[in-house]
Amino acid sequence: MARPLRIQFPDAWYHVMSRGRRGDLIFRDKGDYYAFIDLLKDCIEMWNIRVVAYCLMGTHYHILLQTPDANLSRCMRHINGVYTQYFNRSHRLDGHLFRGRYKSILVDSDVYLLELLRYIHRNPVEAGMVDRLESYQWSSHKGYLSRSEKWNWLHKDYVLKIFSNEINEALRRYRTFVNKEIPEEINRILGSKKWPSVIGKEGFINWVKDNFFVQKRHAEVPESKSLAPDSEKIKGAVCRSYDISEEDLLISRRGMTNEPRNAAIYLMRHLMGSKLEEIGQEFGIYNYSSVSTVIERTKQKAITNRNFRKRIEKLKLELMVSQEQT
Repeated sequence: MARPLRIQFPDAWYHVMSRGRRGDLIFRDKGDYYAFIDLLKDCIEMWNIRVVAYCLMGTHYHILLQTPDANLSRCMRHINGVYTQYFNRSHRLDGHLFRGRYKSILVDSDVYLLELLRYIHRNPVEAGMVDRLESYQWSSHKGYLSRSEKWNWLHKDYVLKIFSNEINEALRRYRTFVNKEIPEEINRILGSKKWPSVIGKEGFINWVKDNFFVQKRHAEVPESKSLAPDSEKIKGAVCRSYDISEEDLLISRRGMTNEPRNAAIYLMRHLMGSKLEEIGQEFGIYNYSSVSTVIERTKQKAITNRNFRKRIEKLKLELMVSQEQT
């Protein structure tokens, strides 16, 4: 049986939802809620996603996010897989936690971003769980109202600036907006059993059809197919980019920076989500904190060094295109 169509491209926006099997609880206690939020924070770093809203609702969750690296499937597989492992371990269970694969809608942000933000934050009120949005602990609504640095991981500034460039006015308009009822169109779309693949203006939908539906409408996506390149493909791509051998990737001398090795380490973490110890084993680094330091320094170099950033982006594109063709 074919999987639902997953349309992925850089900087795409999605509304994502997953439910528990048979309507079972996927959050049983506070520890579960905190564990999922911590996992979401980790994925922002690991997969370079931007989360603008979430709501955890006992039997299901909603997330509104952007994927600069066109990696929704890989990211969501990680989120649901890791959380299932945590949940089963914590509650002494085994087997599947979620009802099949997650649902997702590709979103025309110019039209629907704010509407979906409101839908997500109003979920607890609409479900009769609380009378006021501020009373619900397990959504990002409080993060929008807070000035605390602990909410800096939430990509809220992007949304607030849609309301106003002046923060107090933006917050006032945001409060007014989310306290209004959800439009019937949004309730109809998200209340149906089968979500559309994409929502937006006609021009946006036509662009998506022209660029994705024609190529994918007959394709079946096997369950076992990985959406991330493996370590050998990453190392091979890096070696070609720097015109070096794989042995050169293992060179490590005090006071010398091995840029190709660092790039490969960064890409293994960024594209594969590999654990620090796994990366260390690949490159003969047995202090896991050293691997973490390499990843962080390489990330900062990609931010500050234009030429290095272009090389990394070119490698990412090459690896993603190569994976799509396998």
